[in-house]
Amino acid sequence: MLEPSERYTGYTAYEYLEAGVDYRHFDYAKQLGRVPEYAGLDLSSAQAERTQRLLDQETVISLHEHVQVFPENMDYLRDHIRQGREPTGYEGLSRSGLTAVFDNGMDGTCCISSDAGWKYQDVLFDLGVRMADLAHQDFVIKGETLKDIQYAKETGRIAHIFALEASTMIENEVDRLDVLYGFGVRQMGIAYSEANTLGSGLKERGDGGLTYFGERAVARMNKLGIAIDISHSGDRTCVDVIKASTKPVFITHAGARGLWPTSRMKTDETIIECARRGGVIGIEAAPHTTLSPSHPLHSLESVMDHFQYCVDLVGLEHVSFGPDTLFGDHVGLHEAFSSNLSLGQAHANVDYEKVPYVDGVENPAEAFGNIIGWLVKHDYSDDEIRAVVGGNTLRVLEEVWV
Repeated sequence: MLEPSERYTGYTAYEYLEAGVDYRHFDYAKQLGRVPEYAGLDLSSAQAERTQRLLDQETVISLHEHVQVFPENMDYLRDHIRQGREPTGYEGLSRSGLTAVFDNGMDGTCCISSDAGWKYQDVLFDLGVRMADLAHQDFVIKGETLKDIQYAKETGRIAHIFALEASTMIENEVDRLDVLYGFGVRQMGIAYSEANTLGSGLKERGDGGLTYFGERAVARMNKLGIAIDISHSGDRTCVDVIKASTKPVFITHAGARGLWPTSRMKTDETIIECARRGGVIGIEAAPHTTLSPSHPLHSLESVMDHFQYCVDLVGLEHVSFGPDTLFGDHVGLHEAFSSNLSLGQAHANVDYEKVPYVDGVENPAEAFGNIIGWLVKHDYSDDEIRAVVGGNTLRVLEEVWV
């Protein structure tokens, strides 16, 4: 386990308020040591030292996480979510080695006022409350520009970048994108699993592609400097977005359907089109997503099978990581919100053995240490590792952000 950042002072989420008075208290999952440390790498002392050096020296960026902490007892999950006060896992982040993280907050579980989620007022509430908490400490800073990421690296901090997995909450009002940008959102998906006014999600029976309104929204995102994510969009909508955007797009968290045949994974065509126009795919690690024939029991090895497949398909310069982890029982979250997250439709075509957690990529504190360790063990060069853990993402952001 990594040593905590010297910048971290021990702050816990919302400690400026009084639990039980200002908000309802819940017992939260442990951010460290909830599951056993990954034992699958077996690095030599030289490899371990090199892994630590790369974590310390390089700009490490996760394209997709949920860095909040969930209740220890998931029976209280909906009560916790209803109050709209998601606690950031500062302690875990202090040991992550991350320079910057795209945090997607509550997203499809943003059910403060409606079980269906994705309501505009709920998303703004979630963003505002999280920002109020960030403002009361100085280790995890709000990231909105490349300079913020550079500042975080130079000062031992973490740049926290607000992102949203879909644009469902803008409904038919393109100016809401400007409002969300003003709140600090710097990356947005088009559709989650369900279709919306912009395009189709990946669970739908048919995919009508990007709508005319979706084209307007893509154009506005390009003008504002919001990076576009197509991870949860349908196949046709994905390619339409790539072609409509004047800037490269991200697939922030997915894998390759050529390796694991579910709609949650991306087709070779989509990955190739994304790369052809300068984009990057971040490899996913949420439970029961990036499985592989060689490693059907979900673990770091399964995830890295998808990494290697995509590197072979489009080149190392178009691949990165968006592990999509959180602090707490991720499988329990999926079970509680299976209808909101459309997991049944996404995994309809395959049989797989369930795991309680993804060994080696269970939470944001351990993910990149183990990913870099795997890359070191498999003889990737420093330059190659530098590219896939941050450099490729920075290259796209230099073109997309204003």
